[in-house]
Amino acid sequence: RFNRQFLALANHYLFEPVACTPASGWEKGQVENQVGNVREWLFSPRPRFKDLAELNAWLEQQYREKLAQRPHPDQRSRTIGQVFAEEQAQLRPVGKPFAGYVEKACRVAATCTVGYDRNRYSVPAEYAGQGVFLRATATRIKIVQKGKTLACHKRCFGREQQILDPWHYLPVLERKPGALRNGAPFVQWNLPSPVRKVRDHLLKQDKGDRAFASLSMAGSD
Repeated sequence: RFNRQFLALANHYLFEPVACTPASGWEKGQVENQVGNVREWLFSPRPRFKDLAELNAWLEQQYREKLAQRPHPDQRSRTIGQVFAEEQAQLRPVGKPFAGYVEKACRVAATCTVGYDRNRYSVPAEYAGQGVFLRATATRIKIVQKGKTLACHKRCFGREQQILDPWHYLPVLERKPGALRNGAPFVQWNLPSPVRKVRDHLLKQDKGDRAFASLSMAGSD
């Protein structure tokens, strides 16, 4: 039984998957051995990278400098780079990329967040308590409902972190304008410099937080 998302991938790129016999790993040929070899050649000692883009750039460089110069496992008189260059002309161009993601159903908490991989991501406040679908890719977290994208965040690989978009909480400011001063979504609110100056000026006045909340709501319409 193939994973449903894997079958969608096969249909997208028009290939037919072939399964091994259960408990017969040797039918996979040299796949596992080659993974072990590449791990030994490139990842010992284990390198570290700040993001996937840096990792991918490093891998391309390692391929050109190390792997491409190695003898091909089946055509020993030629290098991997030479065989790959010949094969490239016959490869099918990649069309529209496959939308690969892990999806789970969840309910938006009273804090206007949903959880994934021990982190929490904000959703617009009006969807608190409602059912949504969270779609996780290698780099993004997207929250959708009935085909509509409610929120999109850069995926966090830390633990117990809150990734909060202040704009998701503007309706909360209407009811609790005091949250503007100490509320978690607004503490590190990265506002444009002119807007930040207006906020700082208003917060020095009586009921200035309510005035800025009203101003923000008007600007979001």
